Amino acid sequence: MAFYQRLRDLREDKDLTQKQVAEIINTTYQYYSKYEAGIRPITFERVIELAKFYDVSIDYIAGLTNDKRKFW
Repeated sequence: MAFYQRLRDLREDKDLTQKQVAEIINTTYQYYSKYEAGIRPITFERVIELAKFYDVSIDYIAGLTNDKRKFW
């Protein structure tokens, strides 16, 4: 699924580790790594946090568009 790959790509584009992103969104490394692997469902609130952090649209993270621009 594009969603999980997008999370990983965004993180890697910023040269961050999973642990660093987990700390930024106030979760554990274990939870975050499972988000990227598609093992654990991610809450909408977390998606919003990640979209704000990466400065991209939620649609981009969800794989609905390749346009990174946010619309808020």
